[in-house]
Amino acid sequence: MEAAGRGEEPEIYNLGGASKMGRSVEAAALLMAAALLILSAASGHEWKAGHATFYGNIDPRESQKGACGYDDVFTQGYGNMTAALSTALFNDGLTCGACYELRCYDDPQWCLPGTITVTATNFCPPSDKPSTAGGWCNPPLRHFDLNMPAFLRIARYRAGIVPVHYRRVPCVKTGGVKFEMQGNKDWIAVLVYNVAGAGDVRWVAVKGTWTDWIAMERSWGQIWSVQSQSALVGQELSFRVTTSDGRTVQSDGVATSNWQFGRTYEGKQF
Repeated sequence: MEAAGRGEEPEIYNLGGASKMGRSVEAAALLMAAALLILSAASGHEWKAGHATFYGNIDPRESQKGACGYDDVFTQGYGNMTAALSTALFNDGLTCGACYELRCYDDPQWCLPGTITVTATNFCPPSDKPSTAGGWCNPPLRHFDLNMPAFLRIARYRAGIVPVHYRRVPCVKTGGVKFEMQGNKDWIAVLVYNVAGAGDVRWVAVKGTWTDWIAMERSWGQIWSVQSQSALVGQELSFRVTTSDGRTVQSDGVATSNWQFGRTYEGKQF
C-alpha cells in the first residue's frame, strides 16, 4: 500500500464511520472467503499418491527454520512433525501451515504401519538432477521432505525414499492464533502462526484504534506486512485472519497500545 502524500490525511484514518477503503477491504474479504470455500469444497480430503524422503539428522532442531517464516518450529508449537513441500504442493508459500496425514504404502520391505500428521513449514526446491534420480522435488512431483524423526515413524532409515499416500487434515492447536510483530515503525510485518483448522492463511487485515481495517500483503510464507503505516505504532491492534477453507476469525484488541516489535500476541482460535 502506498503512503499518503505530505499534508494529505489517508482515508483509512477517517473517524466518522467506514471509509471507502474500509468498505473495499470488507468486499475483498467476502470475495476471498467465497472463492476459498469453493476451492476447499473442490479439493476434499481424499488420499492422493506421492513420495517422501527426509532431511537433516536425528536431531530435529536442524530443521527448526525454513521458507515459511517460522523462527523456531519447536518453540512455536510445530514440534518435529514437519515437512518441506515440493513446488507442486508448496504453492509459492500459500500452503505454509497446512497439515497433512501421511502413510507409507506398497513397499513392505521399508514401510512401517501407521500414519503421521505433519505441518508444512518449509520448501523443498527443485534440483538439476532428473526427477527419477534425486530430483524428488521437481515439478510436477508431489513430494514431502520430512524432518528425520517424522520419516522414521512411517519408514525405515535405509529406505531413503518411499511412496506415500497423503491427504489434508485439520490442524489441531493449543491456544489461540499467534501474531509475532516484526519490522519497524514504517514497515510492520506480522508472522501469523499456531493456526488451527485449515492451518494455511490466505488473507490478513489489521485495524488500529483510529483506523479502518487495512488489508495486509503477504511478504513470503506466513509473514504479512503493511507499508508506511507508522500511525499503527502506539495504537491497539486487532486482526482478521482468513484461512484456505474460507473461515475467518477476528481478534479484537490483540496487541495493546504499548505493543512492541519482537513480541508475540495471542488472539482467538478457529
